[in-house]
Amino acid sequence: MFQGKRQESADKNRELPVPIKELDAVVLSHAHIDHSGRLPYLIAEGYSKTIWATSATRDLSAIMLADSAHIQEKDAEFLAKRHKGFIEPLYGMRHAVRTMDLMVGVPYGRPFDVVPGLKATYIDAGHILGSASVLLDCTEGGKTKRLVFSGDIGRSGLAIVRNPVPPSEADALIMESTYGNRDHESVEGARAQLAQIVRETAAKGGRVLIPAFAVGRTQEMIYVLHSLAREGAIPSIPIYVDSPLAIDATTVFEMHPEAFDRSEEMVVKTKDLFRFDLLHYTRDVEESKALSRAHGPMVIIAASGMMENGRILHHLAQGASDPRNTILVVGFQAEHTLGRRVVEKRPTLQIFGDDVALHARVEVIDGYSAHADRTELISWLGRVKEQSPNLGPVWLVHGEAPVQDEFRTTLAALGYSADCPEPHARYEF
Repeated sequence: MFQGKRQESADKNRELPVPIKELDAVVLSHAHIDHSGRLPYLIAEGYSKTIWATSATRDLSAIMLADSAHIQEKDAEFLAKRHKGFIEPLYGMRHAVRTMDLMVGVPYGRPFDVVPGLKATYIDAGHILGSASVLLDCTEGGKTKRLVFSGDIGRSGLAIVRNPVPPSEADALIMESTYGNRDHESVEGARAQLAQIVRETAAKGGRVLIPAFAVGRTQEMIYVLHSLAREGAIPSIPIYVDSPLAIDATTVFEMHPEAFDRSEEMVVKTKDLFRFDLLHYTRDVEESKALSRAHGPMVIIAASGMMENGRILHHLAQGASDPRNTILVVGFQAEHTLGRRVVEKRPTLQIFGDDVALHARVEVIDGYSAHADRTELISWLGRVKEQSPNLGPVWLVHGEAPVQDEFRTTLAALGYSADCPEPHARYEF
């Protein structure tokens, strides 16, 4: 699902890459909405075949797609009430429910037949819970070649999820390139920066407002704040997770401890990773509204991650103009989103159609990105190459055009045959 300019995104989201009748199956890499968000639209347009996913991805998709349908329906109502036009929802709740009826969960490492002649295997991509790279073994005329789709490649050393597993024996590779032109700060550096921001904001009596993706980033923030609180590295101020979707997603995380990184000390030693004395989950709307009337320093984690919808908008509408507060950005902000405008520190933000002055402190920590950076992508690709003597083309996807172009140049200098395909391009290998 595309996010950004409202009408432009709506038009993109309604354009399917191929006719429904040409689709034999869907193989989903992970549950993030930019990857899964249009699946119910396929169903609304008549798709009725299997959707493959890992078990954790299936559980996360159940709550995320229902939430997506709800948001679209509410957005349409809001725009109609404000006489700002009407954009018909891509799909409704019934389509989200039907999507889950078609979704089949399979474990990592177990090959499954997608269609005759095409066998797939999921391996851990280390991006979020349940995320996968996909090995596609394609057999034709008695000859088999392996196409690998990287999915979103995670980082080594992130909390909760395991490190990414590089695939072996690839003949061709479709590879993400989100951060192909720059490196992140270290995970430990990000942790120290988070602690410092919380301490400094609390000392001023302000709030730390953290727009966070409900799946993955919210749980990582909970985990790190839990760890910092145990060490006494942050003051004892209340921490609120103000997002029903994030609360549901955290429950799914708790259902899948088998996917956690057992090399993490707190994972091994702590029974309740996502529950501690300072932490409060606010599911009810009235509880959320009460936060605006509360006094004293606090941390509020709320969706959405790019500040395009959800409860974070209410907190920004009330808190962005207060210089005591800090807006802490811990995830990628796409072009044309409110999140990108906050990162750019625009003096005035448009929220719910109103102008809101930005006087709050804005901090960006990219060390919590769930995407591998340039060095990590090159390292991952190098490990693929070591196990793939016949590796051919590397097709770069999932990145803004200037980033892809720069990363392609970097890979070409390292001897790879890299290309940045245009939409609808067809290749053979």
